Amino acid sequence: MGNTVTLHRVFAAPAARVYQAFLNPAALAKWLPPHGFVAEVHHLDAQVGGTHHISFVNLSTGHKHSFGGTYLELKPNELIRYNDQFDDPTLAGQMQVSIVFNSVEMGTEIHISQTGIPDEIPVAACYLGWQESLQLLALLVTPTIPD
Repeated sequence: MGNTVTLHRVFAAPAARVYQAFLNPAALAKWLPPHGFVAEVHHLDAQVGGTHHISFVNLSTGHKHSFGGTYLELKPNELIRYNDQFDDPTLAGQMQVSIVFNSVEMGTEIHISQTGIPDEIPVAACYLGWQESLQLLALLVTPTIPD
């Protein structure tokens, strides 16, 4: 299915916390944009058939690109599967994203697959962006903060 990025990461955090960070709009806005970008989550309805719509803004240039899609499968603390497409017609096509969560001795292991990346986006750039985002996700989910 077109260009594909696959990633693997282990977080020193419980699966429920890592899973929630993918579905909480405020959490997504904090960790999802790669370095140099800020995010605005316009809409997020985290249920099967629910939709999401997000914008990334380049802090240096102010250039904005937005994207959205539909949640296809949600298994709490185990799986998130959704599609995404850019609002920009020059970035045509639909991407499929799958995130698998596994509880492991040290915390949570995730496997991410993103397929159908538009040809106009270098796969290496997409891979780098995900790596930067996952660094930010680790900073968000790793601390255990008491009530």
